[in-house]
Amino acid sequence: MTPFDFRLPTRIVFGAGRIAELGELARTLDGVSRILVVSDPGVVAAGHTQRGLNALHAAGFTTLLFQDFAENPTTAHVDSGVAAARGFRPDAIVGLGGGSSMDCAKGINFIYSCGGRMQDYWGVGKATGPLLPMIAVPTTAGTGSETQSFALISDAQTHVKMACGDKRAAFRIALLDPALTITQPPRVTALTGFDALAHAVETAVTKARTPLSAAFSREAWIHLAPNYLRVLQQPDDLEARGEMQLGACLAGLAIENSMLGAAHALANPLTAVYGVTHGDAVALMLPHVVRHNGRTMEREYQDLVLATAFDRATPDQRAGSAGLASFLAETAAQAGLATRLRDQGVEAGRLRELAAAAAKQWTGGFNPVDMTIESYLALYEAAY
Repeated sequence: MTPFDFRLPTRIVFGAGRIAELGELARTLDGVSRILVVSDPGVVAAGHTQRGLNALHAAGFTTLLFQDFAENPTTAHVDSGVAAARGFRPDAIVGLGGGSSMDCAKGINFIYSCGGRMQDYWGVGKATGPLLPMIAVPTTAGTGSETQSFALISDAQTHVKMACGDKRAAFRIALLDPALTITQPPRVTALTGFDALAHAVETAVTKARTPLSAAFSREAWIHLAPNYLRVLQQPDDLEARGEMQLGACLAGLAIENSMLGAAHALANPLTAVYGVTHGDAVALMLPHVVRHNGRTMEREYQDLVLATAFDRATPDQRAGSAGLASFLAETAAQAGLATRLRDQGVEAGRLRELAAAAAKQWTGGFNPVDMTIESYLALYEAAY
């Protein structure tokens, strides 16, 4: 028997063209008239932000746009957003964009609502009071941040990525409009989509998994695995885009209730030290982690394989963890993602240093197989 405490604080609204409903959805939030919209410059340039602003204005809201941040938001970006919020005095926040926009919105909310600095919220349950209500409008199919209560913010000085989580930081509403993802550059689609695949795979086997989180992991995989390469080959396929966005959202629900594992622990030092893009780093390490965990998680990995065994885009139903690992590696290669550490400028002499950093990552503690520095080193060496 696995005890758990399951909560679903986020209303999920899904469908093409539903960005037009943003204003009406915001009206369901009590006492809101002024909304801070957090959206990165790329999404602004694509025109999606203006569509959201138009919907809010049509519903009678006063808005302020904050866009002075970049991919992987830092504490400095959050501080700039807090300064903007203090001048504007919002009643609610909308995060409109990819994971960076949604994470930055959460980070701003923590400090604007509770004071202090971002480092004060590193960990779980550090908010000191209620936060402003928030709406997420994801424009990528990747992080699943719209259904998570964690903000991933990098320390501007140390470059350490901090996971700052509190149930009060969950979005009240997640508005999923797959039409917003069509304008993604192919590279972004590849990177974010593989991250979503990794979320489904890792959450399926963590020590913290529950029967409900496992159901989200499996359902996320069913939506993601057959459609990942499809959206890369047919970028205008709205049906496939919808499957990917829904799958990423479900994987986010799985993360919220089961956390991640060693692949993300291995990926973070690669990003911090060598600037390897997160999706590339996860693509590099996940197949090796699946093989490593397969000795104890064969049945769980096999369940994922069987869930899509009749689709040509998935591994052979008899292959288990080895087949799943091969599928992930081959899929990453077909998507043009990184396949070897040496090709990313990683120095062989620093692998032990990276392994020591990986051993300090929070997510590694949830991996189903206990990890040591030597374990991480062996996985880096396998990927080299």
